[in-house]
Amino acid sequence: VRHIGSLQVEEWEKKRLKLSYLRTWGCLAKVNVPIPKKRKLGPKTVDCVFLGYAFHSIGYIFLVVKFEVPDMHVGTIMESNDATFFEDIFPMKDMATSSNQEMPSSSNQEPVTITEPAILMEHFECPVEENNEVPTRSKRQRTTKSFGDDFLVYLIDDTPSSISKAYASEDADYWKEAVRSEMDSILANETWEITDRPYGCKPIGCKWVFKKKLRPDGTIEKYKARLVSKGYTQKEGEDFFDTYSPMAQLTTIRVLVSLAASHGLLVHQMDVKTAFLNGELDEEIYMEQPGGFVIDGQEGKVCKLLKSLYGLKQAPKQWHEKFERTLTAAGFVVNEADKCVYYRHGGGEGVILCLYVDDILIFETNLNVIKEVKDFLSRCFEMKDLGVADVILSRFGYSDCKPSPTPYDASVLLRKNRRISRDQLKYSQIIGSLMYLASATRPDISFAVSKLSRFVSKPGDVHWRALERVLHYLKCTANYGIHYTGHPKVLEGYSDSNWISDADDIKATSGYVFTHGGGAVSWKSCKQTILTRSTMEAELTALDTATVEADWLRRLLNDLPVVEKPVPGILMNCDNQTVITKVNSSKDNMKSSRHVQRRLKSVRKMRNSGVIALDYIQTFKNLADLFTKGLSRHVIDNATREMGMRPT
Repeated sequence: VRHIGSLQVEEWEKKRLKLSYLRTWGCLAKVNVPIPKKRKLGPKTVDCVFLGYAFHSIGYIFLVVKFEVPDMHVGTIMESNDATFFEDIFPMKDMATSSNQEMPSSSNQEPVTITEPAILMEHFECPVEENNEVPTRSKRQRTTKSFGDDFLVYLIDDTPSSISKAYASEDADYWKEAVRSEMDSILANETWEITDRPYGCKPIGCKWVFKKKLRPDGTIEKYKARLVSKGYTQKEGEDFFDTYSPMAQLTTIRVLVSLAASHGLLVHQMDVKTAFLNGELDEEIYMEQPGGFVIDGQEGKVCKLLKSLYGLKQAPKQWHEKFERTLTAAGFVVNEADKCVYYRHGGGEGVILCLYVDDILIFETNLNVIKEVKDFLSRCFEMKDLGVADVILSRFGYSDCKPSPTPYDASVLLRKNRRISRDQLKYSQIIGSLMYLASATRPDISFAVSKLSRFVSKPGDVHWRALERVLHYLKCTANYGIHYTGHPKVLEGYSDSNWISDADDIKATSGYVFTHGGGAVSWKSCKQTILTRSTMEAELTALDTATVEADWLRRLLNDLPVVEKPVPGILMNCDNQTVITKVNSSKDNMKSSRHVQRRLKSVRKMRNSGVIALDYIQTFKNLADLFTKGLSRHVIDNATREMGMRPT
């Protein structure tokens, strides 16, 4: 007897089949980018169409339909078992529909009568009658399928993946010129030397990476080729030991820009071409000869790397050490608070350099000194100019959204989503973009972004509405930026907290902001990591976090040539009188504050050593209030104005 809802093979095998791996053919799939191709600020997934199931592994076969990741171009076939399926979305469906609508109809084609489908039979046994009718051939004329011209984009990917394919392509002459230019730079830099392979040595591989640099109108501007080593095959403790390389903080750059405004400094920018190729290696690393440039008669020999190459794990570290040695030899001194800031006194003028990976900012009052520094850097490295512009609203389709006067609605209570998640991937992408914007030039959205980022794992409808409100607010204030007028020249801080601002974790929110030269230079909005029992404890915890930042900012300023010495204590404004009383008091055995003695002593130590000076401020004047809760439009406008934010 066959059970209703079961398959014949299940009846025969006496077990249920696992069909959860079956997916709808042609549906959209978000495939996770392989780890070697992931970038810190790049996309984490790539849009694909589901084609079928892998033959030799437990996975699926996909067709890439959206180019966002290097080496994963449109039309590429790939296998993966790490994907999220959207079985109600079909990327190719709209394309096929539009193509069919544009297809010209034939006058000779006979109309086809479509009959209603037969009613589906229930799952029960029934006798099968013998059918003696001879099948006839259909008289319907077959027409050629047309998917439209746009469909060719999904099938054509003319960017070569190897040097042999590049030389065999239609653009072979352009690729050969790009490869020749790259090899000329490498050989002129004396990156390696050809030597015999040491006994037992397994050299790392290398490959060519090709890319077409396009103009805004889509035409090709330049053919680029780069030789990279396969650093993922390096062995720790043998091919490399340390990979850490410092990078200038955004706070440091804002402090330097505010100093430029308050002291009348000129600011110039430079960029180092192929920066990582300048680093000198300490380890013995052997690499295979690059494809297309194997020396005749020396096929068994390898390249002994003398300098860094893109792809090596220690390449960023070696480049930073090379740059530091070059500047210190020229009389520059490293800032103790930020290892990417260098300064030098000379002729009554002080010059400051800030290194951000391969970008250099130069601050000076004398244009001749700046020209001298530029000439010096150009003799040591190959330099060029750089300009960058970023767009967020257009990327996610909110360019024409309705503006909103505030980034966050305080009347909305956000809780963890207990239902089905709504478009978690896009939510996380928007949050990631907004976090970078909030940490760079938009302190007014810091609280909203910090609050919404707590629900990135499972967002719901209410979280999406709150996130869209932030985007609507950015639409209203898209041309806002921080303006440093140069006054006042002193560094001033504000601290605040919001007790039990999180309905689920019952934890407070801390916020602080520091201003200098008429604009904000450092700020933060975050959820506290500990449970606090009262408003006083939450305020003390926030103040302790702010004093740590104040100490670092004071050490940064104390090591710059244009700042008057000694640097005075930073005025910290707090709107909780109880906290100020306890910090200024010398009593340590107060029963109400025994459990927060460590934080209390830390803040008191900063005050006694002259790092900070505490002062009371009314709540409506506290700029840090913007970083702990949602506020009205009038309060936000006043706070942003005090932080130097205005239309550009």
